[in-house]
Amino acid sequence: MTVGKLKKESKDFYNPNPNATVQDENQLLKNSLNYLKAELNKFKELPLLVSEVKKIVNGKVIIKVPNGSHFLVNIAGDIKVNTGDTVLVEQRSLTVVQKLEDSKSFDVEDFVIIEKPNISWNDVGGLEEQIKEIKEVVELPLLKPELFKQVGIDAPKGILLHGPPGTGKTMLAKAVATSSNSTFIEFVGSELVQKFIGEGAKLVRDLFRLARERAPSIIFIDELDAIAAERVDMGTSGEREVQRTFMQLLTEMDGFNSLDGVKIIAATNRFDILDPAVIRPGRFDRLIQVPLPDEKTRLGIFKIHSGRMNVSNVNFDKLIEDTEGFSGADIKSLCTEAGYFAIRNNRSHILHEDFVNAISKLDELDSEEDSNCAGMFG
Repeated sequence: MTVGKLKKESKDFYNPNPNATVQDENQLLKNSLNYLKAELNKFKELPLLVSEVKKIVNGKVIIKVPNGSHFLVNIAGDIKVNTGDTVLVEQRSLTVVQKLEDSKSFDVEDFVIIEKPNISWNDVGGLEEQIKEIKEVVELPLLKPELFKQVGIDAPKGILLHGPPGTGKTMLAKAVATSSNSTFIEFVGSELVQKFIGEGAKLVRDLFRLARERAPSIIFIDELDAIAAERVDMGTSGEREVQRTFMQLLTEMDGFNSLDGVKIIAATNRFDILDPAVIRPGRFDRLIQVPLPDEKTRLGIFKIHSGRMNVSNVNFDKLIEDTEGFSGADIKSLCTEAGYFAIRNNRSHILHEDFVNAISKLDELDSEEDSNCAGMFG
């Protein structure tokens, strides 16, 4: 607050009245002085530290401050706290003075994406076998959990999608969230790797707690290999912290706390480097490969992306032959690039030659990238 603002607000408190008595003016001056003293005291107050309650001991609490240190401190007043709560503590004595009521998901909501997707199964080209398996493991337990109780088997926990980049793994996860009307909680595995010891494990606990609160929900872990790569004895503190976070993830998946209404979908491009502990039976119920699209699947993807485009005289059979080895993301980029060629020629419709030019351009970009990589390493 600036001095000018203080003067203005103090003037509002003290606005002399010609007809006021000496006692009235004296009271106005006292009010103005008290106000200014209160404002100055705010500048002198130390900021409060945000800390985490680790344990309750005989009416006191062990807290963890932001630098990672632990202290046994008192609680001011009749504040009720539990293990795992986020609290505010005074800087000098570290006494707990306030509890943050929304602390259960305070940290985790800062980096996850929470949404209700609008992608349907019709937006996924091909992949009929993969869609069938996903419906059985994820959609059915969320929509009809009583079927599993009648049969006498445990409901599946989740699935692992693996395959090359751009094959539609994230789209499959969003489509099943839409079909089951579930909250979609998405994050990248590398975001669980934190600076201080134990922070990553806490984020994992908060993540699963958030998912239970918003059930039915789907937790989507992209790039799982960032934290679930095969463990090696490197001895570095960073590697050990990644392993702690990984072990907490395995603990949550094993179900020390009930996962009713929560399903886990993970995706990776590097299935070959995953730790055996995460892909063994009992963790992910199915390991589903999402390969590069075949001819039938490429045709379905072309129909989806070109369905809202103004195309004319396009030979899709020839395009399917020319796009051997393309992923779904490549085909989407190809359709967009073909639209740019039509715009450059001042046309409102897209011709077959625009797709051919787009394929040539994408091939040139791939060749340049390959040559740059060869120059760097060769």
